[in-house]
Amino acid sequence: MLKLYNSMTRKKEEFVPIEPGKVRMYSCGPTVYNYFHIGNARPFIIFDTLRRYLEYCGYDVNFVQNFTDIDDKMINRANDEGITVAELADRFIAEYFTDAQGLGIEKATVHPKATENIDAIIAIIKELEDKGYTYTVDGDVYFRVKNFKEYGKLSHQPLENLEAGARIEVGDKKENPMDFAVWKAQKPGEPAWESPWGMGRPGWHIECSAMATKYLGNTIDIHSGGKDLIFPHHENEIAQSECAHGCTFANYWLHNGYINVDNVKMSKSLGNFFTVRDVVKEFDYIVIRFFMLSAHYRNPINFSHDLLVQAQSALGRINTCLDNLDFMAGNSVEGELSEACAKALENFKKQFTDAMDDDINTADAISAIFDMVKYANVEFGEDTVKADIEAASALIRELGGVLGIIAEKKTDILDAEIEALIEERNNARKEKNFARADEIRDMLKNSGIELEDTRQGVKWKRV
Repeated sequence: MLKLYNSMTRKKEEFVPIEPGKVRMYSCGPTVYNYFHIGNARPFIIFDTLRRYLEYCGYDVNFVQNFTDIDDKMINRANDEGITVAELADRFIAEYFTDAQGLGIEKATVHPKATENIDAIIAIIKELEDKGYTYTVDGDVYFRVKNFKEYGKLSHQPLENLEAGARIEVGDKKENPMDFAVWKAQKPGEPAWESPWGMGRPGWHIECSAMATKYLGNTIDIHSGGKDLIFPHHENEIAQSECAHGCTFANYWLHNGYINVDNVKMSKSLGNFFTVRDVVKEFDYIVIRFFMLSAHYRNPINFSHDLLVQAQSALGRINTCLDNLDFMAGNSVEGELSEACAKALENFKKQFTDAMDDDINTADAISAIFDMVKYANVEFGEDTVKADIEAASALIRELGGVLGIIAEKKTDILDAEIEALIEERNNARKEKNFARADEIRDMLKNSGIELEDTRQGVKWKRV
């Protein structure tokens, strides 16, 4: 039975969806003014993995991840580049999908944009206004935090404590330092939309409330994001949504831990800030994904070059095992799946699902896959039947696929000349013409083909 750690209750809870067999899940997406960085990549990968596992368990998952395509950073960058905010958004939404696809992040059921849901945003603000939760000053609309008695329940801080850390700036229009804007009046040169409060644009927090409600309903099963979003973003989402609709906004709140870089908190000011696009100049996308899943998602994770090298090596062990199993299967004897192998694989699968059911413990799930790799490497030999080999290979791919760490196998095709050289070398060895056999090996190596002689025959790979 799947259990998830709920940030709202601060404990693991059995996952029971609103509707049997279906999951409504919302995860905060990027603000598309730049390539996304490794800190963004962690929640994207983690909650993609959660979605994959839910689907693996048989759930029909309606997964929504938004794009924030209007905010101050976007306006400033667009102005600096002399382009429209929409042009900037289109560019970096495309770049998001490039990196997301590389990382094995599947597309959401829907990727709504804030600017394409202005009507829904205005509707929820109007609902809040009608119920007395907002006030308007010079075209800016603010949410009155004191009117929501449960404010602070996600961050587990009473309003008095939160207010103590805030202050009203000189000239601030707000009644209370904790109040936040749900609609912002247009400033000169800014994009704007018509509204009952004049030309303007939505505040950040209201976007997610409106889009989650529009696509998933007033109450959703799972809302997820980075720990940095707990306050104020998710706290404000709860306040807006529950005041507007009079019901619980989300039943389960999931948040991933922070990323440190070389044991120091990642920040632009420290110069230890990396985009995913920076990292893939040296490492494959799938190495980044494997690295992110190698620790439990709620724990902080340290990001460094050395740790990526280790992740690359560990992932290589899985891929090498699969290559070996494919080769062995092609040179093995026929036979039925043995009882011993079937039992072992059943235990490995249970080990994997037990880990994932325990609050998506991907670190232990990966350990289960490595235990299976070790089993195959130690137990399988030239007398192993094809059914055992193929069953082990299939299960490694199945479970690795749930985590998204098994790259699609690329079929290498030897051209006729290289095939002929391999055949000639085999014949030369049979005739004990080892000088010619070595000469052909060197020729193939120069062509990027490395040979390995095994008891089952010659293996080759591109290098």
